[in-house]
Amino acid sequence: MTEHRQKLLIVEEDLGLQKQLKRSYEGFDVFCASSREEAVALLREVEPDTKIIVVSGDGAHESALRAIAALQQPDSDGALLLGTILTASPEMVKVARTIERIAPADISVLLLGASGTGKELLARGLHNASGRRDQPFVAINCGAIPENLLESELFGHEKGSFTGAVKTTEGKIELAHGGTLFLDEVGDIPLALQVKLLRFLQERIIERIGGRKAIHVDVRVVCATHRNLSKMISEQTFRDDLFYRLAEVTVNIPPLAARTGDAILLAKHFVSKFAREMNPTIKGMTSGALAAIDAWNWPGNVRELENRIKRAVIMAEGAFVTADDLDLGDGNADDLQLNLKAVREAADRKAITRAVARTEGNISSAAKLLGISRPTLYDLLKQYDLQL
Repeated sequence: MTEHRQKLLIVEEDLGLQKQLKRSYEGFDVFCASSREEAVALLREVEPDTKIIVVSGDGAHESALRAIAALQQPDSDGALLLGTILTASPEMVKVARTIERIAPADISVLLLGASGTGKELLARGLHNASGRRDQPFVAINCGAIPENLLESELFGHEKGSFTGAVKTTEGKIELAHGGTLFLDEVGDIPLALQVKLLRFLQERIIERIGGRKAIHVDVRVVCATHRNLSKMISEQTFRDDLFYRLAEVTVNIPPLAARTGDAILLAKHFVSKFAREMNPTIKGMTSGALAAIDAWNWPGNVRELENRIKRAVIMAEGAFVTADDLDLGDGNADDLQLNLKAVREAADRKAITRAVARTEGNISSAAKLLGISRPTLYDLLKQYDLQL
């Protein structure tokens, strides 16, 4: 019987050291790479277990951490992007790459997307990838605070400035000094307060309610909303000059239904997470559960998916979450398409991305699931320009 040997990937740019290390691990099938790109290619080709050991000769702890992070983020195969966003879809990879590019630039960013799409996670990712990462990240949901209290929450107040103001209190803007201020649901800010917010954005100076002292604040503003701000501007319920101050860069976040393969990938992640926390007997999901997740259109986006999985893990009686545990319907049928070439291409794209997501980026397993060879799958990935 052939001995099953574990696979070991060594990443070392010095060819002499590669040879020495290879001889030191004779009990393993050793593969060597000289760069991150070679290492990622080998991970995909030979599929070793993804345990990573970094040996640094100069005690460079930060360099070692960066090396691990780089290997854990190989382009898009279900990558953990910006430290927070788990995705396998080209649509969300594009969003994450945009966030990474604009993070170092100290400009205002507007995140547009439906509720539950991960706007705050992206805002935190932007902050963590910026030069302000070691300073405060302060978030405020403008739609969750009564209109008469929102001004005080944002700008703070002096003691005695109104009934109940028993002490001087800094507002969220002031607390975010040096860091990032995240204004969630910025479309819910009333017109009168929009004027004061615009003045702050223009001059970077605030005054607390009841105060006369001008306070300089150095802060990056990131905001988000699910509302149609263009329509609100035409209806004169949102100021166009404020919009242009807030939206130096606008990022549109796709709904979960438009993120190819992400529902399955995220469902697996949430099952593992909640099984550890609440029901260790759960080992995974049945094929029926995966099919139900695939078919559902997720009107509540990632938040709905997370809540469904959480409930299913708690309620499941067996070792695997079933379709019944998820309590989902049959989903919505795709619109009828009459062009056969378009139908075939759409079906191919959908099947490939779902197979890759279900197998967590394992190309060999995805090819088996699709009933094709691995070279054929690589050809299709290239043909349809799928960055998976």
